[in-house]
Amino acid sequence: MAFLIGGANSAVSGYDIDNSLRLDSASSAYLYRNQVDPTQEGQIYTISVWNKICFPNGQNATLLTGGYPSGSGSSVEETFFMHNVTNKTIFFQNASNDSTVLGKHTAGKYRDVSAWYHFMLSVDTTQGTDTNRLKVYVNGENVSANMTGGWPAEDVIHQLNQEFSDSSNQNTHNIGKQTRGSNYSDMYIADFAFVDGLQLAPSNFGETDEDSGIWKPKKPDVSAWGDNGFFLEFKNSAVGTGASDTIGADTSGNDNHFTSSGVATIDQTTDTPTNNFATLNPLSATATAFTEGNVHATNDSAVGSAAGTIAPSNGKWYFEVQLSGACNFSSGVVDVDKWATTTDGNIYDYDDSGAVAVLIENTDNFIVDYTEDTAGGSRLQNSVNLNTAKYGFALDLDSQGFYASANGNWYTGTAFDDTDFSNATNLANDIPAGTPMAFFVRNPDGVVARCNFGNPAGADTISSGNADANGYGNFEYAVPSGYYALCTKNLAEFG
Repeated sequence: MAFLIGGANSAVSGYDIDNSLRLDSASSAYLYRNQVDPTQEGQIYTISVWNKICFPNGQNATLLTGGYPSGSGSSVEETFFMHNVTNKTIFFQNASNDSTVLGKHTAGKYRDVSAWYHFMLSVDTTQGTDTNRLKVYVNGENVSANMTGGWPAEDVIHQLNQEFSDSSNQNTHNIGKQTRGSNYSDMYIADFAFVDGLQLAPSNFGETDEDSGIWKPKKPDVSAWGDNGFFLEFKNSAVGTGASDTIGADTSGNDNHFTSSGVATIDQTTDTPTNNFATLNPLSATATAFTEGNVHATNDSAVGSAAGTIAPSNGKWYFEVQLSGACNFSSGVVDVDKWATTTDGNIYDYDDSGAVAVLIENTDNFIVDYTEDTAGGSRLQNSVNLNTAKYGFALDLDSQGFYASANGNWYTGTAFDDTDFSNATNLANDIPAGTPMAFFVRNPDGVVARCNFGNPAGADTISSGNADANGYGNFEYAVPSGYYALCTKNLAEFG
């Protein structure tokens, strides 16, 4: 399982990506636009995108498709570049007459849901050497040599690439959905570039950090974007018809704007390759389903649980959770080493060392776990409608403290009755010092646990809006002084 301890994608960069777009398959969310006649007749092009994978519901991360907008059988031609959910590889495929003409998978598997990847497809069908006609890069590394699927002749691959840049038959570019069918994606995307007419290298879009060795973004170095070229930075939150002021705005100068469908304004996020936020981790979960970019979790049958992707070992951190209905539910923090050694990946509320939790019962009981072996150190009933409350959790790993609030009022030992955080009761007495601790949720029991690590989603529309002292995060209630959102920029400074 993947926990981000200390910060993948946390290299300091002179180039900041401010926004990303979150796509959710349950919302049938995607972007699309009709193509125009291509530069170089579709023989030469480059795709560059930063991608944070989710894979919660078995959906491929469709990065870009080109082809006819509808039809079946012999009426369909489709080419797509995607992150394949089945084998966790990068996949380039062309389908004609419902049959695969060309399908190439990377040998490497890319399944780290805590990190941002840089994926590139660089094509020039005029190259005399077959292996130079199609190149795939991951985090700056050429991984094409070990791809499966063989190499077609020059005239064949030229024909296949027409779908990526051809206006005939109203060919479309889709992001987050295959051209036909209902295969939508679960992913975050940032700095999405399509260059029509140039076969570029990774150095045009990224560079290796001298200190950390991490591949990091840089401002795209593109001399000409070509007729179908676009650059999506997701700087605007407005949704709907593609325009310069909507989320699918093309900032390359071409005005090749994308229309959004199933996308909400809150899906413009600040979780980016230059400031990576925590989400929930499907690789650490049991009997749990995920939506909305891995920040919503539920389970419908057995007891399920999931931990966050970032596990700090020091510093002070804040996040929020709200339930969509009545259920038995718990949330807290857990030693990730303890989590990894449990037989079923499930941390129980009361009796596991290395965890501190609060339990919400569907009778509106609030049970506090003061010790690792006592079933409920304190019980509070009917002080607040606990199953509709929005909870705040503050974790102090410098002084081993854990605090809980409901609707902005902190728990003081007998009630949620004080907005002054300094009066909050410490619910933990044995958090191990210097140990990586991850937030967790357990047993949403048929309802949705909506977790907000700083990037709220879906039904979590924030009415007030509160950032931490560094300006990061978007929370319903004020972040306690000295506490911060779980993101890599904060980790680099405080964690």
